[in-house]
Amino acid sequence: MNYEKLKTFITVADKKSFSEAAKLLYLSQPTITSQVKALEEHLNTTLFERTTKQVQLTQAAQVLYRYAKEIIRLSEMAEKEIISMSDHVYGDLEIACSLTIGENVLPQILGAFREAYPLIKMSVDITNTTQILQKVKDHVLDLGLIEAPIEDPELYLEPFLEDELVLVATPHYFEKEKTMVTLEELKVLPLVLREKGSGTRTVMNQHLINSGLNPSNLNVVLELGSTEAVKSAVESELGLSIISKSAIKKELQLGLIKTYQIQDIFFTRNFYIVYHREAVLKSTVDVFLHAIRCISKEPTLTP
Repeated sequence: MNYEKLKTFITVADKKSFSEAAKLLYLSQPTITSQVKALEEHLNTTLFERTTKQVQLTQAAQVLYRYAKEIIRLSEMAEKEIISMSDHVYGDLEIACSLTIGENVLPQILGAFREAYPLIKMSVDITNTTQILQKVKDHVLDLGLIEAPIEDPELYLEPFLEDELVLVATPHYFEKEKTMVTLEELKVLPLVLREKGSGTRTVMNQHLINSGLNPSNLNVVLELGSTEAVKSAVESELGLSIISKSAIKKELQLGLIKTYQIQDIFFTRNFYIVYHREAVLKSTVDVFLHAIRCISKEPTLTP
């Protein structure tokens, strides 16, 4: 049985949709249908029963699914072992990271990594944490770098760097002597925040809930899809924000914004590596994981 046809079959089975499988595999839906039909003809059986909303696996498909997953796993392990016999690591590496990591942490990592492994062709997507998790689960990405802890039985999470969120405003927003705001004050202050689903927003909400403040009670005047946009809005005095300290180094040095402590709350968090528990990690992923674990321990890598 053809390797690519088995991968197509597994994707259709996982998504229970020919159209969704086509999107994930960057193939046309007729191609997906043709590959599944070829498998059915080879096995002389029906693999999927179509309903109005999705496709269902037949009994034969459930048997094939178990073996197909093992065939793909063994094939990937064989490829990985053969590549590891070479003196040089080469191949593709597809990762994604959330905005704060992509803008402020990843550049420090990539320089040293590219110098050490010039034969690895990297593809890096900077996007929302929610999208990263879904792409890792769909095996579209080799791994992701995210800002918020998650619990998902399909995914493995590993912390690699500590970060802090801080309340920021323009230097003259409060009186000069003010350095701290209370939770009651925070509830009425106009806030410019990252969008729901971002790592920063998720971590902020969790800390507030733990401190007895419902995030829905905040006075959110603007939600933006990037950290740079949030910083610009704060500098334009559209409101205050809670943002990663790693993202405001330049602005603090230039005196464009100022940080304030929120009474009894410390927004500490970790950045995380995330990858699929069932994935056979490629050699390129192995060396990237080793590199990021080593580099993150160096004092020069600071969030």
